[in-house]
Amino acid sequence: MHMSQTKLKDCPPRVENFMGHCLFCSIIDRREREVIGENRLFIAVPDHYPVSQGHALLIPKRHIATLAELTPAEMVALGEILRVIQKRLNEEFAPDGYNVGVNEGEAAGQTVPHLHIHVIPRYAGDVEEPRGGIRNIKKALVPY
Repeated sequence: MHMSQTKLKDCPPRVENFMGHCLFCSIIDRREREVIGENRLFIAVPDHYPVSQGHALLIPKRHIATLAELTPAEMVALGEILRVIQKRLNEEFAPDGYNVGVNEGEAAGQTVPHLHIHVIPRYAGDVEEPRGGIRNIKKALVPY
């Protein structure tokens, strides 16, 4: 089956169970959310629970759970869509920076077992002390 033809039945159940199917495969298949960018192997959609204005998700059209499962072509496509989305966000929201990240596995906070990359625009003053960025998600083992 071609990657862009992923069907709901091919995806395992979502952690929070979206009618027994993968939420992101459903979004890809049914286009039930605004698509803000797309290429042959990825789509980009606004995050449904944004942490900042412009928060977007980059989702591979093929159902996989981790970055390590991306093919070389998908890695290239990820880089391409990331550039496109950051350009769009720069034009629309003019953020001062970005956090780009992935939650892999339940212990890391992944709630939908379909790989998705968060692109989170950051704005000067949006947190009291931004130093350390994503290092602030849990207590460090050693001082930073």
